[in-house]
Amino acid sequence: MTSLDTFILEIEKRKENEVNLMETTLAKTKQEIEHTKETTIKQLQEQYLNEAETKSNREAARIVESAKLKAKKILFEAINANMDSTFETVKDELRTFVQKPEYREMLVKMINYSKNTLGSNVIIHCRDDDRLVLREMDIQIGSPIDTLGGVIAEDNEGKKELDLTFEELLRTCEDKVKSFLLERMMQQR
Repeated sequence: MTSLDTFILEIEKRKENEVNLMETTLAKTKQEIEHTKETTIKQLQEQYLNEAETKSNREAARIVESAKLKAKKILFEAINANMDSTFETVKDELRTFVQKPEYREMLVKMINYSKNTLGSNVIIHCRDDDRLVLREMDIQIGSPIDTLGGVIAEDNEGKKELDLTFEELLRTCEDKVKSFLLERMMQQR
């Protein structure tokens, strides 16, 4: 073997070593790239799975809250309908009450209260049916009013007025009555 053959052998060995080194490096690089790819894919899958779960939970919470609000709305509409019915029942009871002797006593109390509040010279507006009672009391009677019961009193100058009709008394107490009824209804649930 000549030096040229030795040199060629040496070059071929170097070439073979370099090729082996390159193949090893390539295999390692491929392995690293594959590992990075798998890790990235796994991370992305977890990320999107978490995002999807979060969005799903948010949507589910929104749907549940919406359903709760609708249920509350239905409940309050039913309560209001029930209260309207209750107020109609109260009005029916008041229509019956004006036929009883106790109503006459209440009229006397209303007129005395009106006199104490507005002065002794008051003008009383009342239902046509109540005029007989007021005539017996020697009270100045004004124009008739359309009401379930009660009176509207005004001072003799017409500057001050006191509305003691059942409708007005119900209206001024309506919020208190509704709160009371609502509280009672919630306790029964």
